[in-house]
This record gives sequence, C-alpha cells and structure tokens, in this order.
Amino acid sequence: MKSLSRPSLWALVSALALAAPAFAQEFRVGFVNTDRIFREANSARAAQSKLEQEFSRREKELNDMGTSLKGMSEKFEREAPTLSESQRQQRQKQLIDQDREFQRKRREFQEDLNARKNEELQQVLERANRVVKQVAEQEKYDLILQEAVYINPKHDITEKVIKALNAAK
Repeated sequence: MKSLSRPSLWALVSALALAAPAFAQEFRVGFVNTDRIFREANSARAAQSKLEQEFSRREKELNDMGTSLKGMSEKFEREAPTLSESQRQQRQKQLIDQDREFQRKRREFQEDLNARKNEELQQVLERANRVVKQVAEQEKYDLILQEAVYINPKHDITEKVIKALNAAK
C-alpha cells in the first residue's frame, strides 16, 4: 500500500476542507411538527368538528346517565337508614347494575371515539405527508424529519406546510 507524502496529505485535507462547506450548502434538512399540524391545519380542525358532531349525542346521553346515577346514589345514601334490609339490598343491587351498564357504555363510547379519531387523524396525516413531499420537492430539501429531540427553528417548515395544506382542497 502506498503511503501519502506530506504534501499530498495536505492537498487532500485542503480539498476536503474546501469541499465540505459546498456539500453542507447543498444538503437541505427540514422539520415538520405533526402535533402542530393536528392543532392548526384546517383539515385537522374540520376532522375534530366532524367527530364532535358525530359523537355529541352519545356523549350527552352518557353525561345524563352519569348525572342520573349520581342522583340515585345520593338519594339511596339519604334513604338507606330508613329502608328495610331487603329494600336496601334491592336498591343497592339496582345501583350496581346501573353503574356497570354506565361503565360499559362509557367504555364502548371511548373505544368508538378513539377508533374514529385515529381514522380521521390518519387521513389528515396522509394529506399532510403529501404536502410535505410537495414542499420538499419544490424547495429542494434532501431530508424532512417529523420527530426530533432538538431542532433549530430555522429548519422548521411546519408553517409552510400548514399554509399549503390549508390552501389545498
């Protein structure tokens, strides 16, 4: 193996030192904050509004059921000392059954809401990713990150993506 002479080594180091800034200027990195897109993009707000409309009736029913159950429980606590043992047991069993039904309905509601929310957010994310790709291609970015421990704000292109997403139909 041929070793480099001192002048050749210096020439190589000098060439690399001169080339490094040129390479660094050509490689463009951007960052997109997906949480911010989910909060600020019109499509994300529309999805949230759609979910609120879709689930508001069930949520109201659950809230009414919870309020009714609480009222019945308080009434039972007040009347329990004056009830016979069999009446107390019967009302307590009714309260337990109604609470169990309430918990089941609340759990089903939460599962349905989470499933629909995930569907809607997935659609928003897919649209956002298409817009990110368009921005990256138009502005000649080499790499776009969606998660990072730290990012210099000068690399954050979230605002551009939100504007493009809001402008697109």
